[in-house]
Amino acid sequence: MRKALPWILPPLVVVILAALPWFASPTIIQFGISTLILATLSQSWNIIGGYTGYASFGNSVFYGLGIYGTAVAMVQFGLPFWVGMLVGGLLSVVFAVLLGLPVLRLRGHYFAIATLALAQVMSAIVSNVQVAGGNQGLVLPLFRGDKMFYELALGLLVLATLTVFWLSRSRFGFGLISIREDEDAAAVMGVNTTYYKVIAFALSGVFTALAGGIHAYWITFVEPESAFDITLNVKMIIMAVFGGPGSVFGPIVGAFVLQSVSEILATKISSLAGLFFGLVIVVAVVFMPKGLIDLRKRIGRLGWRYFTRNVKENRL
Repeated sequence: MRKALPWILPPLVVVILAALPWFASPTIIQFGISTLILATLSQSWNIIGGYTGYASFGNSVFYGLGIYGTAVAMVQFGLPFWVGMLVGGLLSVVFAVLLGLPVLRLRGHYFAIATLALAQVMSAIVSNVQVAGGNQGLVLPLFRGDKMFYELALGLLVLATLTVFWLSRSRFGFGLISIREDEDAAAVMGVNTTYYKVIAFALSGVFTALAGGIHAYWITFVEPESAFDITLNVKMIIMAVFGGPGSVFGPIVGAFVLQSVSEILATKISSLAGLFFGLVIVVAVVFMPKGLIDLRKRIGRLGWRYFTRNVKENRL
């Protein structure tokens, strides 16, 4: 029974979450939508950051492209919502390939800095494009269907998680892990590192963009500053790192835990929410750099030595 539990528990959790909107309050459903979207973003970042080892700060660009692809398609061209989502996803793939070919040749902090500037550049570009509404943004058709948005967000999270599960067991995923551990050695062993990294970047981008499309239609109003918000990218990274980067369920656990605590703090004292995320970064990096998933596996065997060992390895 214990061996079968890892296979039974995830589908059971999905069934329970899928049934939640039918008996929960509107407030809980709205909280669920935002949390599921954040979990999808965290899981998407996990593909490029956790498995490939490239700390991308450019995923907020994919999110913005998904938002504006959906908004422009619906508002300016009168296309259905699902077509708008596909447009946003396609834009993210094209952007990931065109940008990934030059930028993914950079490594470490050079790559992080290069992607960090992308959100600001894209926000400035969209602000001057009239079809995107300029600085004034766009107002989407109002649709009161929180249950639909909840189920869509849950379905997208399940799809992203199944993709990560496939990565964890596929040859392609092993290639990404080898790049993360030692890219030069991976290239010597015959891994086409550029191809692998670009595909991972595109996969990460398409799920992020689809989440942006859901968010755009849910809130019905989009504008450049919030669509390409770099702080959202920071949240993705924090949640993935806190839960366990390079694992299947770590980013989801991190997103649900941190979003729940952040929501509670925000209702009590709003200023504590930002402070909380800053504290999480320190704790996660220093005391448990491999996240909650690794902590659960090793704390029973190592006890407090788990934390002291991580501190020593970080030379603190």
